[in-house]
Amino acid sequence: MTDLKDPFKEARQTGPIQMTKFNGEEIPLVLRLQDLRKTLKEWQSFSSDHPFKVVPHTEEKMRTIRQIPIEMDPPDHTEYRALVQPFFKRPNDPAYIKDMEQMIQSMVRMALSADQVEAVHEFALPLQCRALTRLLNVPETEADIWKEWGLHALTEGGGLEEYTAEQFTKAEKNPGGDFFSMLNRVEFRGRKLTFEEKQGIANVTFAGGKDTVINVVSSIIVYFAENGEALKILGESEKNINTACEEFVRYVSPLTAIARTCPHGAQVAGQDIPVGSRVGLCWPSANRDESVFDQADELVLDRTPNPHVGFGFGIHNCLGAPQARLIIRSLLKAVSEKVKAIELISAVPRMEEEESYIRQVGYNHALVKFN
Repeated sequence: MTDLKDPFKEARQTGPIQMTKFNGEEIPLVLRLQDLRKTLKEWQSFSSDHPFKVVPHTEEKMRTIRQIPIEMDPPDHTEYRALVQPFFKRPNDPAYIKDMEQMIQSMVRMALSADQVEAVHEFALPLQCRALTRLLNVPETEADIWKEWGLHALTEGGGLEEYTAEQFTKAEKNPGGDFFSMLNRVEFRGRKLTFEEKQGIANVTFAGGKDTVINVVSSIIVYFAENGEALKILGESEKNINTACEEFVRYVSPLTAIARTCPHGAQVAGQDIPVGSRVGLCWPSANRDESVFDQADELVLDRTPNPHVGFGFGIHNCLGAPQARLIIRSLLKAVSEKVKAIELISAVPRMEEEESYIRQVGYNHALVKFN
């Protein structure tokens, strides 16, 4: 963890673009922070309105519905996002924060009482699932179902669309204050959402922030196992909890790229992008841009300022960012207060392997002992 290699470093220092193949399609990856932000601002030229294509590896075989609002441009994107934004801002509520902190503290106490803990499937996965029940305001028992889907609801799991369809039916019969009832209730341009629209919103809610949160959480645990002295930095002030949260997101950058389609043709960093082709926005490369970040390859817990793009940028900035930040901050706080040291017994990195690069995004397995 202490030496997460940057596979884009050489290409980024040579030029602003790296040509990368995904399923035989060659896509230019935008590598530098300034170019990436500029591209994200120009949504008319770099469109999200291309269902199943917002990730480099297209997802036609993984789902049957358009994800909303991530696969849309304004004004549709803006109006759909406004419908659900109040729910995704719930992690800013003091009572919600207290409940999340208590849940994560209880998990840390359980880890301390165990002889050893597998940090990915026994800690990070249930933590993410239990946290999501709070966000969606559903019974915590639902987390047991979601855990069975593995680290990613689409690539590893099965039955997501059937599950969410069933939840909408249940919510129609017994409406309440949960996420599914809210989607049944809200109106879009004077009408109720269609079943497909509700499914599209639910799909990205479950698929969009699962493995990414799990990868950051497991990476944090391994980092402190390898850098025990760093726990002292967290305990020095609450400010360090906040800066460490942002730094782990920057350094781990668990999502490699999001794609945009060029409906009219465009230019990125001086390179022509043909009509109808795609361009990739490479978050981990932008987050290691040496022209922006001092000691870009080092994890600096008290780094400030930290203008990372780990949660995206612009109109498509991650809706789940408040939830992810709360999870990470709550974990860092609990660890700094209750854990003296973490012993690393064994670890298997989670590697993303493509024709043009190989990078670590987290861990498949990490056996640790909390002390």
